[in-house]
Amino acid sequence: MKIPILYEDNHLLVVEKPVNVPVQKDESGDLDVLTILKQDIKRRYQKPGNVYLGLVHRLDRPVGGVMVFAKTSKAASRLSDQLRRGVIERKYLAVLRGVPRKKQSTLQHYLYKNRLKNQVYSVKPNHPEGKVASLEYQVLDKKIEHSLVSVRLHTGRSHQIRVQMATEGHPLYGDQKYGSSMNRRGEQIALWAHKLEFEHPTTKEMMQFTSEAPRVYPWELYSTHDQVYKTYG
Repeated sequence: MKIPILYEDNHLLVVEKPVNVPVQKDESGDLDVLTILKQDIKRRYQKPGNVYLGLVHRLDRPVGGVMVFAKTSKAASRLSDQLRRGVIERKYLAVLRGVPRKKQSTLQHYLYKNRLKNQVYSVKPNHPEGKVASLEYQVLDKKIEHSLVSVRLHTGRSHQIRVQMATEGHPLYGDQKYGSSMNRRGEQIALWAHKLEFEHPTTKEMMQFTSEAPRVYPWELYSTHDQVYKTYG
């Protein structure tokens, strides 16, 4: 499997993650992005032994889009610190079932993850294992049954966008886990990591990368697709 490379230097590797490929090894045993990229680096640079590639952040298996990996431990440490401090800006595009009442809003929930079931729940603020989750969204376009939204994460909780939107009554198109009453089996979840912005770990230059969602249903519903990306970015 060939993974598109958007940028590479001695410290960073920025790629476009394909849909339905796990970021790292999981119980499925399927080939994962991290392993594919390590094998590619080893082949291209004829490196002996193990190849280091640091995982800075994650995307759910069915989600595609832009990701950054660290090629050195120092870069990994500095990028992880930016992630903790909220310096790394992550923006997504999503197609929702229905149209939110507010065109633009900030959502805050408390989320609890059941690791045995790999399921995340919205819980009350006093839940002993609940963690605050915050995002802001903007409706970019709408159809009768769907809406295209941009999402900016303030926190990085597991399945955050999927759970928060479903809690508001607008699960993501194709999300069987958190929108089974509205979605059918076999539909591809419409969530795309569209934009990533961060400070280069050594040069301190601000780096910005974008990735466009594929021209397939339901993304193709939106006639202003290109204009949406330009204005959103």
